[in-house]
Amino acid sequence: MLARIEGHLANPESIFMRWFWIDRFEKFIVGKEAVSIKNITLAEEPLDDYLPGHPHYPHSLIVEGMAQTGGLLLSQMEQFLQRVVLAKVAKADFFFVAKPGDQLRLTAKLVGLQAEGALIEGIVEVDGKRQAEMELTFAILDESFGKQPFFIPRDLLRVLRAMCLFEIARTEDGERITVPQHMLDDENSYLAANAI
Repeated sequence: MLARIEGHLANPESIFMRWFWIDRFEKFIVGKEAVSIKNITLAEEPLDDYLPGHPHYPHSLIVEGMAQTGGLLLSQMEQFLQRVVLAKVAKADFFFVAKPGDQLRLTAKLVGLQAEGALIEGIVEVDGKRQAEMELTFAILDESFGKQPFFIPRDLLRVLRAMCLFEIARTEDGERITVPQHMLDDENSYLAANAI
């Protein structure tokens, strides 16, 4: 996802770094389940640097991909206004390594939700074979942790569009979700201010 560089928190136009450990959504049922896809290629730096001569995708990045999948599932429930963070990896079992050319299918299911956090159960598959199982706990930060949002709304909107979230996401009744108005307002304000 996007991470704000340390020291730029006070400036809403601050620099962002991009770390995407999922490529797109394949399924998204509001408040229930999200399925994302991650294609592993030899072009990725972590495969070269992690274990030279034996390229494979680090387990830590698979956990992060599940955290992004589950975190967006949770965050969407409040129009992406909540500040959701991965608080604990309660379980992460891996059955084989993922290599270049593999496609990870990450399924995150919301199994517990409270005001201060949530529990996600995750399954990762490669070609229909279970590659990993995990349980992740998320915290929802309140104002005692500050009020600064994690993301500039228009930037997050751009990423979510690229991941096909608004094309895929549905309510339990099958209705498509809409882009939150605060994201559209931020995008329109930026475009108007920067029109040539």
